[in-house]
Amino acid sequence: MNSSLRRRLLAGLLFGFLVILALFLISDIRQVSERLTGFNWFLLPLILSGTLFNYGLRFLKWHYYLGLVGNGALAWRRSLKLFIAGFPLAVTPGKVGEAMKAVWLKRETGTPFSTGVTIVLAERISDGLAVLALSVLGVIAYPRYWTAFAIVLAALLAVVLLSQIQPLAYRILNMIERLPGLSRFSQSLRQFYESTRVLFRPGPTLAAVMLGSTAWFGEGLAMYVILIGLGVPTGLETLILAVFTLSFSTIIGAVSALPGGLGAAELSIAGMLSFLLGLDSGTAGAATLLIRFATLWFGVGLGLLVWTRAGDWLLLEPEPTIPVDRVSNTLA
Repeated sequence: MNSSLRRRLLAGLLFGFLVILALFLISDIRQVSERLTGFNWFLLPLILSGTLFNYGLRFLKWHYYLGLVGNGALAWRRSLKLFIAGFPLAVTPGKVGEAMKAVWLKRETGTPFSTGVTIVLAERISDGLAVLALSVLGVIAYPRYWTAFAIVLAALLAVVLLSQIQPLAYRILNMIERLPGLSRFSQSLRQFYESTRVLFRPGPTLAAVMLGSTAWFGEGLAMYVILIGLGVPTGLETLILAVFTLSFSTIIGAVSALPGGLGAAELSIAGMLSFLLGLDSGTAGAATLLIRFATLWFGVGLGLLVWTRAGDWLLLEPEPTIPVDRVSNTLA
């Protein structure tokens, strides 16, 4: 891989290690260690099954998006490699690495970089709407979370709706293109918009959000199984709060713009488990570590495994039409 991406990935991994260490310290190392020692590790395959269920449905969404922008002929195995290889990019600072998926797609299929970035953006927005949908019941029961919920929902819906109002979108594009230094990106910006308009049509958006909601519910179930393994009583209330905690914390991690939501997501999960379920700091900390290892770090590990077996197609220097750093700010 290029040296810039390598540095960003290493920085993200180091930051992740520091977050884990901080969580141990904040939650009391002794208590967390005791909870982890007493955890029912026979539940681990079931927990990872929930994560794999999430990945499987999100891959279907990714491949569906590829077909919408004219890449339906890409073999599903190759498409799956591209999808999994993108997991480690989530922990790069500023999420700049996410734009590399567009670079790989361009090298693999000839898809314009701006169109590839649109697919990555559509993935993120549909995932955001999906976890918001899973958070509705929790927000109704706990109004203190309503403000953050409403702000994120409004921002995501604004992007979707703007993409469908062509006259307004073209007016904005015309204004941007008249700005000094941006006229050379005119074609790429218009390709970006046209792809966005296709992907965010009502039908595809509804299908993507439904797939995403089902996928993220799988990780919510994994959170529930972790709580059971730590001795939390079973029941519908525990299940609902487990799904709500993970979904809302995913939102917090995303809007924080931190790599992989590191730090923000962990604090949110631990805090919500303590507040909503009344868990002590040791149990909440152990549950947080387990769910992050079973979701984020499990995915990063799978992605790095693909990198080791992928060959030269992942090791290319990016040649985007729009600077990667600029695009990554949009994705963050």
